[in-house]
Amino acid sequence: MANLGYIQVVRHCNHFCGFCSNPATPYVHDLASMRPLVDDFVRRGYFGVILTGGEPTLHPDLPAIARYATDAGLHVRIITNGTRLADPAYARALAAAGVRLAHVSIYSVRPEVEARLRGHAGTLTTALAALDSAHAAGLEVNVNCVINRHNADHLDVNVRYLTRHHPQVRHFVWNNLDPSMGRAEVNQAQFTPRLADFELSLERALRHLHKGGRTFRVEKVPLCYLGSFGWASTETRKIVKGEERIVHFLDAKQTVRQTDWGHVYAEGCAACTLREICGGLFDRGAAYDPAELAPQFVDPDPIVRAIIEDPDDPAYPLRDLAAWKAAFAARRAGAGEAAGEAGGADAVIAVGRLTEVGARRYQAKRRHEAKLAEQRGVAQEPDADDEPA
Repeated sequence: MANLGYIQVVRHCNHFCGFCSNPATPYVHDLASMRPLVDDFVRRGYFGVILTGGEPTLHPDLPAIARYATDAGLHVRIITNGTRLADPAYARALAAAGVRLAHVSIYSVRPEVEARLRGHAGTLTTALAALDSAHAAGLEVNVNCVINRHNADHLDVNVRYLTRHHPQVRHFVWNNLDPSMGRAEVNQAQFTPRLADFELSLERALRHLHKGGRTFRVEKVPLCYLGSFGWASTETRKIVKGEERIVHFLDAKQTVRQTDWGHVYAEGCAACTLREICGGLFDRGAAYDPAELAPQFVDPDPIVRAIIEDPDDPAYPLRDLAAWKAAFAARRAGAGEAAGEAGGADAVIAVGRLTEVGARRYQAKRRHEAKLAEQRGVAQEPDADDEPA
């Protein structure tokens, strides 16, 4: 299976997004503490690792950990806001270290909207420059976008602009906003969209990309809001292929292994013919309305076939629908034994360290961000030092 693991390299950032679900913590990483996490993914037979944050390029050891993971046989990717990646020399350094793919986060091609979402002006120009410098360095470049209340009506405008002006971008990923953690949880009214807010613009965006031969994935959006593009759901693809996801969080959660992609469902979902392959509504923050969900009465087989027969996804072995159905039934029959989310799988590895220096830097960051929050009219998340371990 093409499992991808995540390592949060840092948890601080040079932006101040009002919907951030992974804000700063007192935990710190160095190369020595990150190596065992890479080794863990290698031991599990993972295909690759995604280095994320916070803003991972703020960590001085990012190239070194990328090289270590590459030498271990992993496909290495980063998720970045593009600030440092816009520097051609830094982009070349990451490429030389073995980074293969950069996910650059761009939320809106309207500068005023992007600035409001990022908490800083001028970020769009920098992110667009990162697309070009990364491409020039030989990195594959994707665009990530968090769907929120402020960009929900123009997701299609974003992709039309980006495909026209940055044609090297061949893949797009949308993440519906997670309203359950960090700053996102305490600013739900400002940033959490209704599903209906983005339904039409997302459909237009997907149709434009599909027509142009580009690829895409959509995370945390139930199948009743993906129309004919259900095969693009990240959760559905993982359900169909039996994949898991492990995230090494640089906070008190530590390692989370996710094997069950079901979240919130409405009563009517029980009648939906897509129920078994739908991840439902990702919402642990009680911000979305399950009443927006609607059962679908369509044949799930075309969605499954589009996934298992995908020529761009060669890692999945069962190309035959009948063989898949037998394997899927067997997997579901044994799902009760290992379903859900667990902290750590069969081995407990410490993620980062709590140090006096890290604590001081964290509290200084808290004081600075308290001023930013007041200036930008958003609430600051609770202090991580006050949260239970």
